[in-house]
Amino acid sequence: MKLYYSPGACSLAPHIVLNEIGGSYDLEKVDLGAKTTEAGANFNTVNSKGYVPTLEIGKNEVLTEVSIILQYLADKAGASGLLPKFGGMDRYRAMEALNFVASELHKGIGGLFNKAMPEEGRKVIIERLSARLGWLDSQLANKSYLLGEAYSVADAYAFTVLNWGQWVGVDMKQWPNIAAYMDRVAQRPAVQAALKQEGLIPA
Repeated sequence: MKLYYSPGACSLAPHIVLNEIGGSYDLEKVDLGAKTTEAGANFNTVNSKGYVPTLEIGKNEVLTEVSIILQYLADKAGASGLLPKFGGMDRYRAMEALNFVASELHKGIGGLFNKAMPEEGRKVIIERLSARLGWLDSQLANKSYLLGEAYSVADAYAFTVLNWGQWVGVDMKQWPNIAAYMDRVAQRPAVQAALKQEGLIPA
């Protein structure tokens, strides 16, 4: 298995999960601007969408989209405990959490990286995002992780996206439960390992 990633991008989430489940995997960094891999290949020939994460799972077979890759990894790992099994309401709650992170947090915070964004547009995004973060903060007042007391792949995704706040001027400290949650997730060995592997913190 090989994960194509860009440091600190949403590909950090499956990178964290690969560390959580253990086993061997390969990493290849991608220059998203040049669309080239660290080995010099044309990344568009790997993933015609042109963005990460991309998980190579077999010869000429890749999987894309964060939420799907996370579920695939957790399901393949079997008894990892990182995701409820299909068939029960717990799995749908996990999918609900993943979709919230993807549609409300990822797209919201991610949009603030656009340097061409007019100030008025930025204000609208931050206002909407603040409402979503306020809701999330209230949810985390009574539980340690998105699904309760058990850490899951949804937390790897949420941590990755919320971590972007430091680079787009959204200080998570104004939501104390989110700030505590971020600290809690950051302390996990798999998270620390991924951050070091991507050069985001000192090795």
